[in-house]
Amino acid sequence: MTLSHESPAHGRVLALDVGKKRIGLAISDELGITAQGIETLERSRIREDLEQLKQIANRWSVRTLLIGKPLHMSGAESRQSQYTAEFAERLQRHVGLPVIFWDERLTSTEAERRLREAGASLEDRKKAVDRIAAVLLLDSYLEYRRNAEAVEEENRFG
Repeated sequence: MTLSHESPAHGRVLALDVGKKRIGLAISDELGITAQGIETLERSRIREDLEQLKQIANRWSVRTLLIGKPLHMSGAESRQSQYTAEFAERLQRHVGLPVIFWDERLTSTEAERRLREAGASLEDRKKAVDRIAAVLLLDSYLEYRRNAEAVEEENRFG
């Protein structure tokens, strides 16, 4: 399982904000420039969840799975971190794609804030927060990757 920030050069990235009840999803464009939210997966049984995620990955021609790593504000692992790691391992085996973990601290908080500011009702916020958190997670990763590529390019050509 890939634990670094490295991924294939290009191709779609599917971001997952994994929760016990729902999995927020976001997908990048093929060039890895933009992120957009897609349907939120309502959890059922683990096998069904894995199969649905495999179908989504196939439908979008995904090359990399980006999974939010839930950490405490101190950076320490949380109980949810272990659950997410176990889920990611099963997902990688089932889907056969590289998995990258990405710090998801404050993504749900920021998603809630944005939805409140947009005037979304409590019910609408509950439906959208996981998807928005996945978009924020993916945006953060794509920005990191663009910056890393720019630095590498600058170092190569001075």
